[in-house]
Amino acid sequence: MKKIVLIRHGKSSWDLPVIDHNRQLTVKGIENSIKIATESHQFIDSKSTIWSSSAQRAFQTACLVVENWKLPLSSIIVKKELYTFNGHELEQIVKSCSNDCESLILFGHNNAITDFVNKFGDIFIDNVPTSGFVSIIFETNSWSSITKGKTNKILVPRDL
Repeated sequence: MKKIVLIRHGKSSWDLPVIDHNRQLTVKGIENSIKIATESHQFIDSKSTIWSSSAQRAFQTACLVVENWKLPLSSIIVKKELYTFNGHELEQIVKSCSNDCESLILFGHNNAITDFVNKFGDIFIDNVPTSGFVSIIFETNSWSSITKGKTNKILVPRDL
C-alpha cells in the first residue's frame, strides 16, 4: 500500500516586485499553513518521505508544517521539478518515487495538485485551496503503477 499527502503552498503575495519562484507567504498564508499542520499531524507518518517544490512559498509552507509536526526540517527534500503547475508532470514525478517509500508528503502548486487529486482520488475537488491538504491511499506496492486510489482525508483552512 502507498499513501500520498499533497499540500498546496500557503497564500502568497503578488505585491512585491519579485519573480514568481521567489514569492513569499502572506501573514494569512503563514497562519493557514500552521492551522493545517495542527489539524493534520495525526494523519501523517513520521517516516514519510517529504518533497517540496523549490519555489519559496512552497518551501516556506513545508518548513512551517514540518516544524509544527515536530519533524526535522532536514527531512524536507527540495525538488526543482515540483515547481510545476501541470498535473501530468506531477504524476510523472510521483510515479518516479522509490518503492522503498511507503508514504510521500508533497508540497506543491495548483493546477497540478487539483488535477492529480481528481485523477487519482475518489472524491472530486473543484479546487484545492492554498494550504489545502489531501491524502490518498493506493492499493499497490509500486508508485509507477498507481491508479485510482481512495481519498481518505481532506483539510482546508476555511473549514478549520
